[in-house]
Amino acid sequence: MLGGCIGVDESGKGDYFGPLVAAGVYVSEDNVDKLDSLGVRDSKRLSSSRIRSLSPLIRESFTYDVVTVYPKRYNELYSEIRNLNRMLAWAHSRVIENLLSLVDCRLVIADQFGDSYFIEGALMSEGKKIRLIQRPRAEDYPAVAAASILARDVFLQGLNRLTDKYGVVFPRGSSAKAVEAARVY
Repeated sequence: MLGGCIGVDESGKGDYFGPLVAAGVYVSEDNVDKLDSLGVRDSKRLSSSRIRSLSPLIRESFTYDVVTVYPKRYNELYSEIRNLNRMLAWAHSRVIENLLSLVDCRLVIADQFGDSYFIEGALMSEGKKIRLIQRPRAEDYPAVAAASILARDVFLQGLNRLTDKYGVVFPRGSSAKAVEAARVY
């Protein structure tokens, strides 16, 4: 990893309930080993309780940014953008630009969710100067795995807020149970 990198990932894109979350984590060459010692890996391979315990450790040790799109704003953005991949690109690019204002980094690795031009086209002035690598299963990179944990933690917190507000445990994903719960609530 030459000079460090920013890893970016999202959570909530395939879920009926909860927010859409994009997160990014800057990892320098000097502190990449810390992620390994913490046990950081793709959030899909971790329990919710492990995600909750790792998230504050990542936040304390690394520069990060999170963009959360709650359902009301999601619906507003979707009516303007009309494409989930473009919304994800918008959120990813905000995270990247926010982190670039905090750290000097020219390499960003993102989990690929569509054509590469989605994120590239959404980047602003600072983002146009970076090398952006997009690939499926980018969570194999430690910085992207850390970002996936932060994104998942914020997503789970959003679901918990819904549970507290309505007194119902909303199902994750977009299963028939989730669709039925949406009809009821």
